[in-house]
Amino acid sequence: MTTLAVLALVIWMYLLFGHGRFWQAGPVLSVSYPLTTPSVAIIVPARDEAPSIEAALRSLLAQDYAGPFRVILVDDNSSDGTGDIARAIDDRRLTVINGAPRPAGWSGKLWAVSQGVTESGPSDLLLLTDADIIHDAAHVSALVAKLERYSLDLVSEMVRLRCQSLAERALVPAFVFFFQLLYPFARVNDGLKSTAAAAGGTILIRRQALRRIGGIESIRGALIDDVALAAAVKKGGPIWLGHSDLARSERQYPAVADIWAMIARTAFVQLRYSWWLLVATSLGMAVTWLLPPALALVGQGAARWFGLVAWLMLAASYVPTLRRFGQSPLWAPALPLIAAFYMAATIGSAANHYLGRGVAWKGRAYQGSAG
Repeated sequence: MTTLAVLALVIWMYLLFGHGRFWQAGPVLSVSYPLTTPSVAIIVPARDEAPSIEAALRSLLAQDYAGPFRVILVDDNSSDGTGDIARAIDDRRLTVINGAPRPAGWSGKLWAVSQGVTESGPSDLLLLTDADIIHDAAHVSALVAKLERYSLDLVSEMVRLRCQSLAERALVPAFVFFFQLLYPFARVNDGLKSTAAAAGGTILIRRQALRRIGGIESIRGALIDDVALAAAVKKGGPIWLGHSDLARSERQYPAVADIWAMIARTAFVQLRYSWWLLVATSLGMAVTWLLPPALALVGQGAARWFGLVAWLMLAASYVPTLRRFGQSPLWAPALPLIAAFYMAATIGSAANHYLGRGVAWKGRAYQGSAG
C-alpha cells in the first residue's frame, strides 16, 4: 500500500512541476491590432445550428478588423432552417453555400470546411470557427496580430465554454483541464517539442501552411480534426494554442447525459481504438485520480499521509481552471469524482465501438473512421 501511495505522490510531483505547467489558466490571447492586414476568409461549417447561427454570424460581421475579410457559411445539409436564417442576413461580405453530398472517407465537418476553403478564393488567411461561437469585435484583429507578430503558421484558442447549468459547472471546467493535461499549452507552443494541438472552435491558419500539408484533404477522415490539423502544420512551422476571453461558445450541455455523450463521442478515437491503451489509461487514471483520496480516507500510517498530500496537490492543480470559469474552488477536492466520470465515459466510448455504434454527431455515425 505504501508503494502505491509513493507512486501516486511521485506522479503528482511530476505533473505539477514537470508536465509543461498544464494546470495554469494561460496563456490568454490579448486584444491587439496587427501592423499588416492580410485578407481573411472566415469559414463557418454549420449543421442544425439554428439557435445560435444568427448571433454567431452577426458577431463575425461586426469585427473591427481593418483589412479585407469575408464570411462563408457552409450549410451542411441542415434540417432546422440554419441556411435560411443565414441568408436572411443582408451583408455583401456573407456568402452562404449549400453543402454537397459527403464523399466516402470524409468527416462531415471537414468536408464542409473543405468546401468553404474552395469558396474562399485567394484570401491570405483562413479562420475556421464553429457556428455556436460568439466573437468580440476585436477577436479577428487579435488573432491576426498574434499570427503576424510571431510569424506563426497557426493560432488557435480554447474559447470560453458555457458554464451555467449544474452539469456544466460540475463537469465543463474539467474538460478544459484534461485537455490541457493531454496537450500542455507550453509544449504545444514550443517549437522544439513535438506536442501539437488546436481547439476546433477557433483556428486561424495561413493559406500557404494549409497548402503545404496538402489541404484539408490530408486530414479528411480525422474525427479529432483540430488536433490532426495542428499536428500536420507543426511539422513545418510554429503554432500557438491558448485561451480566449474574446470568444465564447453558446453550446449548451444542460444535463450530465449531454456531457457524457460529448466525451464518449471521441474518447476511444483519442485512444486510437486500442483496447490495450484503454486498459493502460484506465489503470493510470485510477492511480492518479482515485488512489489519493482512497488512501487519505481509509489508508494507514505513511500511506494515508502520502495519499492526502497527493489529493491536496491534485485539488490545487484544478483551482486555476475553476477560477477561469468563475467557479468556486470548493469543486477542487471533488476532482477525483469528476475524473471517475470522465473515465467511465471513456469506457462507455469503447463499449459503443464494440457494439458497433461508433462515433455519432449531428445525425451521422462513423465507425472506426470517417468512411
